[in-house]
Amino acid sequence: MAHVTGAYPPTRGRRVREVAFRTLSAAALLFVIGPSVWLITDVVVRAVPHWRWNVLTTVPLGTGGGLENAILGTLVIMVGVLVIAGTIGVLSGIHFAELSRPRRGDGVTGGAVLRTATEVLSGFPSIVLGYVGYIALCVGLHWGFSLLPALIILSLMVTPYIAKSTESALRQVPTSYREGAEALGMSTGYALRKVVIKSALPGIVTGLLIALAIAVGETAPLLYTAGITNNLPSASLIHQPIAYLTYYVWTDYNQPITSSQYLSFDAALILIVLVLVLLVVSRVLVNRTQRHAEGRR
Repeated sequence: MAHVTGAYPPTRGRRVREVAFRTLSAAALLFVIGPSVWLITDVVVRAVPHWRWNVLTTVPLGTGGGLENAILGTLVIMVGVLVIAGTIGVLSGIHFAELSRPRRGDGVTGGAVLRTATEVLSGFPSIVLGYVGYIALCVGLHWGFSLLPALIILSLMVTPYIAKSTESALRQVPTSYREGAEALGMSTGYALRKVVIKSALPGIVTGLLIALAIAVGETAPLLYTAGITNNLPSASLIHQPIAYLTYYVWTDYNQPITSSQYLSFDAALILIVLVLVLLVVSRVLVNRTQRHAEGRR
């Protein structure tokens, strides 16, 4: 008589291993979340008791004033990085996912070489990119500390992340979508625009927002390229320094003047709020994408 196989009750050893695995997983999660919660709490505790709303509408004056110039400068840098790195990164991701698929029997393709170069670029330390930007752009091209060198270097830094996220989002689009578009007589370019990219858009936008969160928190590349100024951002791309929040976090924290330290705490709080907003928006997009995908099934 054939034996009927079924689920066996868990043995003592299996229960112990399961509990140990859950404990280690919770400890690893705590190890990741703990420092973030500690840093955010420390910044809030230091900044909120001395918070002044006019810090949003005034520029630094001596050892006091506000951070209007740095807030506007950070927003300008974010928009510039979104335009430059977003365009290059998304197009690169489309090329990797759709236009450079290896064919059977081919050797190393151009897409593989470009993908390797992108991964190498993502491994460069940000301070090295900043120094190269200072030598090549600020000094070599005589642009000085200004917005354009800062945008170019930050874009170089985050473009690999955008390209990778775009490629991943496009590869998650079911092949049946492409086959259906081809069966309907759509051209490759039209199907790519109207079907594939549209389906992958939430994942692409998520990658863009995460890249912006990385760029907005950088200090080293901006010290070498953007400089600093107490003035509000201007329309000039070169020969005019621009302010940013991370400069005041880095500079004023160790100042012996209490008002300067308060300004550093305020800058850190505003910066954390900006990053959290970007991350929350990205998580909302991911959740919406997952629900949409589950609904299709």
